Amino acid sequence: MNDFVQRVAQVIASHRLLTPGQRVLAAVSGGVDSMVLLYALDALAEKNRWHLAVAHFNHRLRGRASQADAALVRQTAKALGWPCFSGSGNVSGHARRMGISVEMAARQLRHEFLARTAREQKISIIALAHHADDQVELFFLRLLRGAGGEGLAGMKQRSPSPADSKITLIRPLIGFPKTELRAFAGTHSIRFREDATNFANDALRNRLRNELLPLLVENYQPGLAATVSRTMDIVGAETEFAAATARAWLADTRRNRPAFARLPLAIQRQALQQQLAALGVNPDFELIEHLRREPKRPVSAGAGQFLLRESSGVVVWHQPPNRKFDAASLTLDLAATGTAEFAGKSFRWGHRSQRRFNRPRPQAGTETFDADKVGPVIRLRHWQPGDRFQPIGLPSAAKLQDLFVNAKVPARQRRERVVAATAGGVIFWVEGLRLGEPFKLTPATRRKLVWQWR
Repeated sequence: MNDFVQRVAQVIASHRLLTPGQRVLAAVSGGVDSMVLLYALDALAEKNRWHLAVAHFNHRLRGRASQADAALVRQTAKALGWPCFSGSGNVSGHARRMGISVEMAARQLRHEFLARTAREQKISIIALAHHADDQVELFFLRLLRGAGGEGLAGMKQRSPSPADSKITLIRPLIGFPKTELRAFAGTHSIRFREDATNFANDALRNRLRNELLPLLVENYQPGLAATVSRTMDIVGAETEFAAATARAWLADTRRNRPAFARLPLAIQRQALQQQLAALGVNPDFELIEHLRREPKRPVSAGAGQFLLRESSGVVVWHQPPNRKFDAASLTLDLAATGTAEFAGKSFRWGHRSQRRFNRPRPQAGTETFDADKVGPVIRLRHWQPGDRFQPIGLPSAAKLQDLFVNAKVPARQRRERVVAATAGGVIFWVEGLRLGEPFKLTPATRRKLVWQWR
């Protein structure tokens, strides 16, 4: 047996990813990673009495190239003697409808298809071809976006499907670098398809893969993959401990359980994060910190909803007694140049590419943001109780009420000022104040959002 295949077998056995006689659905895109996974599983199937099936999802993003991917997967599955199930979806349309990135939309539709196929075929295991390079990319992608311990821990060998918790995802290749997968494909003449979009630097993940990571490996840390893997393992283990401790504290109904204020900082944050997730609220860092630091003070959770942390540590929905705040809002799609009217004001926006970094010159009624950080969908609204905002130059977010006071905005005007927030609820622009620090232009910016109002 080939050494590579033997090591894949050892990973599967040591992590108990598959048992003899098990049925498994292999997700195969046609790229080198998934084609190597399919050949490795096929080489091990007879000895382990595994029953394989192949699933391919066409994202319909690359025209004929996508069709050629699907054809290769079908031909390969037929040659190996395994059934192949295909599906497709309008990823671009789904991204627009949901106000999410194309990458996120593709992931959602792909997982829904895989879970649906697995259920129909009465298969409980789906094998994915994620590898060590994917882990490194994911680590830096989440690091740049400010992820917590759970996010930085990366992907696990085994995890539940995001589309169906009863179905398990396994990643037998997660510890293998891509160079080794390519070498195996070359040695065994395995056909695969290259996705040309992986080389286009319009997406942040691609810029990490093609620009930042090669720079770090060449000039700073040749063993970057091993270093990141070790860091992810450490962070993941510590986060699991904090999460388990927080769950135990939340489940403890005794009167003499430790007071919330006396819990270690990491446990406090985990306890709040778990409660927010249970309430269906995105547990972003600023929201968690507001609740942690200021008990009994309501904080906006978006869409006119408010949360409050009791002194006991329990998070509850809160109905503010002051109903004078204007709850009007307007959702905008910034994917293309456009205009809109809201609260008696006119807005116009457009995009420009940034080939060279230059600080924008001050111009009345105009601000320029990093378009990728703002995202394709935003919401215009008015100031709400608990709102926090980080103007450019400030080290952290502050209460919008305090910022209005410092800027000497008259009280009668504060509720009339327009606020712009991302799809995740983070405020990036407030009428009359400086632009948001996290959304400013930097040398890494590739697309600029030009935002104008009058």
